[in-house]
Amino acid sequence: MQSVTLSSSSMTVKSSLIDPDGGELVELMVPESEIGLKKAESETMPKVKLNKIDLEWVHVISEGWASPLKGFMREDEYLQSLHFNSLRLKDATFVNMSLPIVLAIDDQTKEHIGLSQNVALVCPQGDIIGSLRSVEIYKHNKEERIARTWGTTSQGLPYVEEHITPSGNWLIGGDLEVFQPIKYNDGLDHYRLSPKQLRKEFDNRQADAVFAFQLRNPVHNGHALLMNDTRKRLLEMGYKNPILLLHPLGGFTKADDVPLDVRMEQHSKVLEDGVLDPETTIVSIFPSPMHYAGPTEVQWHAKARINAGANFYIVGRDPAGMGHPTEKRDLYDPDHGKKVLSMAPGLEKLNILPFRVAAYDMTEKKMAFFDPSRAKEFLFISGTKMRTYARTGENPPDGFMCPSGWNVLVKYYESLQESDESTKQQAVVSA
Repeated sequence: MQSVTLSSSSMTVKSSLIDPDGGELVELMVPESEIGLKKAESETMPKVKLNKIDLEWVHVISEGWASPLKGFMREDEYLQSLHFNSLRLKDATFVNMSLPIVLAIDDQTKEHIGLSQNVALVCPQGDIIGSLRSVEIYKHNKEERIARTWGTTSQGLPYVEEHITPSGNWLIGGDLEVFQPIKYNDGLDHYRLSPKQLRKEFDNRQADAVFAFQLRNPVHNGHALLMNDTRKRLLEMGYKNPILLLHPLGGFTKADDVPLDVRMEQHSKVLEDGVLDPETTIVSIFPSPMHYAGPTEVQWHAKARINAGANFYIVGRDPAGMGHPTEKRDLYDPDHGKKVLSMAPGLEKLNILPFRVAAYDMTEKKMAFFDPSRAKEFLFISGTKMRTYARTGENPPDGFMCPSGWNVLVKYYESLQESDESTKQQAVVSA
């Protein structure tokens, strides 16, 4: 892997549309001419009910974000992912696969499936959306999965408590078929571009480099500084038309994160205000659920962007990390994510861009790259601190975020307070 320090030194200019993992982008939609027959077949199969996060994974797999994976993992794929963070292909090459992508079932569902080779997948609304074929059922050792993915079994891990702890004691893997693209009908589906659609858009824009920026927080001017500086450096390195993929995570996030619809509205204001250039920026939603699994998960985030056609990935402090759930410290070393990405098996073709630290310059009254020689003049505003500002109605320093983007956050937290007050009043009336 090439860990690029952004300088004007020469380097080989590669196409932005690097090959997807496995050489071919996986798409698992049933051809339109076969949908009627496949749906009729699925009605006769044992049914597996999906929850919201399961459906997000169906979305991820079916569009090829996890290429070359063609369904929920069978046991050999699960063990490779869990223990090696990679999958060995038939030609003896390896692709990165740091997170197990699995579907859990309970004892009753397992008994109902019996010896059936195929199962129908039922979405939370009750419709059959596809099937798993040539299935394999195997034991779900939750403790081992949690320990190896997060490096801890502490209480309070959001994805674990939401999705793994209450799940069944068995995993079912097989080849996925989906009858139609996954839609959420939340007003944001037009942002959910598949890897195939993104690659086409990069072609349409004649991109010769694509640099991806993953985030789950609103965009502040420090983020914008990093993204604009990255484009400037890529131009200095010889690229003619670098395109930014601003790629907020759209699946499950923990309860105190800003919701997706609010983040997307805030991101649109950032582009409207010209903080980021709409001509050289594509805003799209990455459908994956969030694990908060630090260096293990950041490999998945990077790998998925390869499949979308990005050849540069921006990584900063403590990517995919969170505070320790039971102690007052970070769960992961904040520098390990970028170090792991620079060495991770199967990510060699991706250029990793470790970004410089940005903070609020109290002298210049703007976000700027941190200067250790003037350390006392810089203010670090974390995502938690930013949310606290908005929640309490306190304005951040001028120049931290574009005003229209900040107003989106303020209105969101005001609506939460109004909702809380309404709930309290109803409780008093009921009493």
